[in-house]
Amino acid sequence: MPTSIRLNSLEDQAAKLVDLALKAGADHCDCVVASSQSLGISVRDGKTEDTDRSESDAFSLRVFCGQRTASVAANQADDLTALCERAVAMAKVSPDDPFAMLAPQERLARQIPDLDLFDNSEPQVDAMKTAALECEAAGLDVNGVSKSMGASSGWAMSGFVLATSNGFSGSYSLSRFSCSAAMIAGEGTSMQRDYDYDTKTHLEDLNSPRNIGRKAGERVIKRLNPRQVASGAFPIIFDRRQSSGLLGALASAINGTSITRKTSFLRELMAQQICAEDVNIICDPLIKRGLGSRPVDGEGIETAAINFVENGILQQWVLDCSTAKELGLNSNARAVRSGSGTAPSTTNLYIENGKTTREEMISSIESGLYLDETIGHGINMVNGNYSKGAGGFWIENGEIAFPVSEITIAGNLKDIFRAMRPANDLEFRNATNAPSLLVEGMTVGGE
Repeated sequence: MPTSIRLNSLEDQAAKLVDLALKAGADHCDCVVASSQSLGISVRDGKTEDTDRSESDAFSLRVFCGQRTASVAANQADDLTALCERAVAMAKVSPDDPFAMLAPQERLARQIPDLDLFDNSEPQVDAMKTAALECEAAGLDVNGVSKSMGASSGWAMSGFVLATSNGFSGSYSLSRFSCSAAMIAGEGTSMQRDYDYDTKTHLEDLNSPRNIGRKAGERVIKRLNPRQVASGAFPIIFDRRQSSGLLGALASAINGTSITRKTSFLRELMAQQICAEDVNIICDPLIKRGLGSRPVDGEGIETAAINFVENGILQQWVLDCSTAKELGLNSNARAVRSGSGTAPSTTNLYIENGKTTREEMISSIESGLYLDETIGHGINMVNGNYSKGAGGFWIENGEIAFPVSEITIAGNLKDIFRAMRPANDLEFRNATNAPSLLVEGMTVGGE
């Protein structure tokens, strides 16, 4: 189990690898250990369908010889001296990388704050199986549900250890508890399916299995007997399950890697208006019990909240040290470990609540779409073109009228971001979260 005592042992081993790499001839180096355990139970039709358990300690050593780097993976059974010598030899014949670097020593975190990310209660297999079965049964109990696609209960613990040759050594642990269910209603070509889930860092915060299963069943019943609609330009309300996807697209467009590669449609718009004036987009890695929280970034730099979009104006790119150096900027502590090095990524990213309720948004629409399902990955990040298969509910005269399916929605993300208006129903259910969003004038492709 990756408790603090366990991580202390891994910290010692990471520090040992750093020392051995320096003795082998590295100018600088760092070592990361990702320690994890997980258990998952899935059931279907009242029977256990799958039980999966895993456990690992993955060591990754990165060495620098001048501006040349190499990385090697390791485990505790390896000859660590030979491993370090091999890594240095690999680095010496690698091409120069002018942007490869460790985080500056003066920016390294001196202490790691406690964000209450770790719940050391380990569920037993029988208890998890019972939770999954209760979840499925609650879904099947909803009148009109014809079949279960399955339910699951999951648990995971992980630990992150980082040691660098310029003075950082630290670690933190986190836990995950989850439950989900998917249900089917109708038969043949009229069959519909939907789901619900919950994930939390602490077991006590997890929604009850019965509530999750019932919600999955209630969702799918509402989808029965969908219609198509005529094509045209209509307002669309993105349900929270879909609005987070829009925010994720924005996060990709302001990611430092996309900017350095010139693959983002927002790369020329720093310090310009990209959203409406009432839109604020915040990334806060220090939210207690947050699903995206991390007390230090993947390079050992102390983290802090950032307004990436303030009053609609783009303020910063998402940066680690390497992408920041390439752009002539400073890292804003958004590094995560990625394979042989680091990459920039957001943490708890969210759009602040607006002042309008979702119900008020619906009531303001004469004809439009309440979108709660998209199909496919139709986003061109170079030019911002957006097109996806979609489903949801048609709004007529300010009320939900009937379910719709087999339609498409399309637009350009530049226009979508400028037009989107947030409701006041933000929930923190993932690492990227947004309230319901109203976007006027998108193209709906129907009959």
